[in-house]
Amino acid sequence: MRKYIYIILVVLVPTIVDAQFSINSGLDDISYSTPREYEIGGITISGINYFNPVTIRAISGLSIGDKIKVPGDKTTQAIKKLWEQKLFSDVELRATKIDGDKIFLDIHITELPRLSKFKFTGVKKSKQKDLRDEIELIRGKVITENLLINTKNTVRSYFVKKGFLDTEVIIEQKVDTSAANNVILTININRGKRVRIKNINIVGNNSLKSGKLRRSLEDTKRARAYNIFTTSKYIPHTYDMDKPEIIAKYNEKGYRDAKISFDTVYRVSPKRVTIDITVEEGNQYYFRNIKWVGNTVHSTKVLNRILDIKKGEVYNKRILDSRLMMNQNGRDVSSLYLDDGYLFFQVNPVEVKIENDSIDFEMRIYEGKQARVNRVIIVGNDKTNDHVIRREIRTLPGELFSRSDIIRTQRELMQLGYFNPETMGVNPKPNQENGTVDIEYVLEEKPSDQIELSGGWGGGRVVGSLGVSFNNFSARNFFKKGAWRPLPAGDGQRLSLRAQSTGLGYQSYSMSFTEPWLGGRKPNSLSVSLSHVNLNNTNGDFTQSFKSFGGAVGLGRRLKFPDDFFTLYNEASYQYYIIDNYTVLDGFSDGFANNLSFKHVLSRNSQGPSPIYPTTGSTTTLTLKHTIPYSWFRGGADYDAMSVQEKNLFVEYHKWKFQTSWFSKLTHGKRAFVLNTKAGFGYLGSFNKDLGTSPFERFYVGGDGLSGVNQFVATEVIALRGYGSGDLSPSSGATFVSKYTAELRYPFSLNPSATIYGLVFGEAGNSWDSFSKVNPFEVYKSAGLGIRIFMPMFGLLGLDWGYRFDQIPGRTDPNSNTEIHFSIGGNINGW
Repeated sequence: MRKYIYIILVVLVPTIVDAQFSINSGLDDISYSTPREYEIGGITISGINYFNPVTIRAISGLSIGDKIKVPGDKTTQAIKKLWEQKLFSDVELRATKIDGDKIFLDIHITELPRLSKFKFTGVKKSKQKDLRDEIELIRGKVITENLLINTKNTVRSYFVKKGFLDTEVIIEQKVDTSAANNVILTININRGKRVRIKNINIVGNNSLKSGKLRRSLEDTKRARAYNIFTTSKYIPHTYDMDKPEIIAKYNEKGYRDAKISFDTVYRVSPKRVTIDITVEEGNQYYFRNIKWVGNTVHSTKVLNRILDIKKGEVYNKRILDSRLMMNQNGRDVSSLYLDDGYLFFQVNPVEVKIENDSIDFEMRIYEGKQARVNRVIIVGNDKTNDHVIRREIRTLPGELFSRSDIIRTQRELMQLGYFNPETMGVNPKPNQENGTVDIEYVLEEKPSDQIELSGGWGGGRVVGSLGVSFNNFSARNFFKKGAWRPLPAGDGQRLSLRAQSTGLGYQSYSMSFTEPWLGGRKPNSLSVSLSHVNLNNTNGDFTQSFKSFGGAVGLGRRLKFPDDFFTLYNEASYQYYIIDNYTVLDGFSDGFANNLSFKHVLSRNSQGPSPIYPTTGSTTTLTLKHTIPYSWFRGGADYDAMSVQEKNLFVEYHKWKFQTSWFSKLTHGKRAFVLNTKAGFGYLGSFNKDLGTSPFERFYVGGDGLSGVNQFVATEVIALRGYGSGDLSPSSGATFVSKYTAELRYPFSLNPSATIYGLVFGEAGNSWDSFSKVNPFEVYKSAGLGIRIFMPMFGLLGLDWGYRFDQIPGRTDPNSNTEIHFSIGGNINGW
């Protein structure tokens, strides 16, 4: 048998080679049985449409003057090299002329067709756009077999990731008669039915309930009505990524030997699959003796305190790993060293003895030497100037490397709002020889300017707003012609212009400018703002109006004590009010008033890392706003004899507010449930009890936080969903207020171009007009759900449905206890 195979190969191989090397008729000098050596006298290229002849000759490896045998290895190799490019449907090497010892060759190729255009069938236009980005087909691309296979696989993979397991893709080629050797591709898609998970059966689990194990599968869920925040699509890749979480859950409970011994996925209907998982739990283990080896910088006592694992505790691999390395809160052994410059630090937990159900560990430490920062490199900022970024960076050249400084820098850069938090990266580049490290911050600019188109309902009418905010403005380049692209930008300043109106009856205009680093050396901010309000109501001969003109200047600075999350802001503002037959402000219906006030805000903001969807940290603010106590300088003035105009010629008050908001991440993973709890209190007081409390600056509670017409001027509106605007306050406003909120949030999309999250909330609040009535626990309650969409160009879009549990004071309307709150660009939550 072997003899016959040998004979066939001997016969066939020369035949294959000779089929690719042909001789023009009339050339009889070539003997295929007796190869002869020739010198290449010339090489021509024929059959090409798009390729450069020089390129073809280079690929073949043949050159004029080369010595070759015909037939021989070099001609065979030339043809082989051209075939390997997979760009041609046919390749021939021809001898066109023989002159003595010189041979003239022609390489004739037939090019594969090129792409003229392509289209999809079977899917909507919105999906077609996404598919075009995925497959990256471009006009003029050579249509190779690999290209067709990759395109088919990419399209199918796109739909499989969305749960369409039975997706079929057929690619048809049609000659394009308008261009030579071009084809039109039609990608026919039949995605079939989406396949969901009917059930996940887990067997072999005695120590952990099946429900707990199923919940550990973050993105692989059963089709159940209560899984409103998760998907039940079956995606093979996602399931494979989730399976180790079952073992991780066992490891947390001490079952270090747990494993999945068998799993299978099978169809139970055309649109449903069932997953069966068999686990082997093994034995439960406990920590026993823990010994540290190699630590010289920190004592064993200090390391044990951070590790905080006691003898006899259940073995938990997740806790062990998180307390040794890269804990998000920075409370781990590696952070202790990395924050002190020990970049090359390593710790290796070794199980040195396993006896019965107990494990002895030896923590083997390599401390290395301290590393200092050499260079700080910034890449990707094609709009924001370097100095705006560098002033937020905590890792400075010459200082010791610090992991916490890198984390803090990432937070500060995210808080700017100029960069995509999903793609932000930090690349330490250590040089162990000289003990230094270069730190590279990788950034991607995102749109930060906003166009505000706000719409809300308040005071019985529609309230509309139009505004623009340039959040990365550059005032110093305002007069530079080349800087207008379309506006001067890159210096981190904020310029905001806003107009609000309900028509002829109400108009409001405002502008503000903020320089966050006044002078460029320290984080001291300067804010300047101007505003004008015109409220007008005419009905026949009856006319009432309220006008105000104002401005403010503020200075803020970042504090170092108690920590540098604290800021202090001071502002001086002036408002001039002209009132004509406007009776809303507690009996002050005619005249004018001057409101010269000073505001002091002490706040601590550690929430983050993303400013759009924070998951950790808190914000706490204490605000005092006050005027000059003019009445203290009036001696024994008789306020009973004074007119309302005289009393309020110079408005006086002191206003206190305390607000706090905390974020707690409840689950692991990128898309995690976050609990946001908030509380707020407010008090408006007077400097003189005989003068009484100012009719200005009062609180109104209820609604969505968008002001109704009566609350636009010299008042503060605090949202409480489930109730109408101002429903929970006296008509003249309140002097005391309290509010409590709890929101459970879940992100549907964390894409910076469209961040979307849903929420369920519970709220309670109330307001009072005198201290004797104040009871912070006598509140009006509501609950509901909502959705938030943040788009860089438009800001926050919100929709809430609220249900009130208590009746509105003074109303007995039994018809509906619900309210819909909608806003574009506004803050639905108020406080």
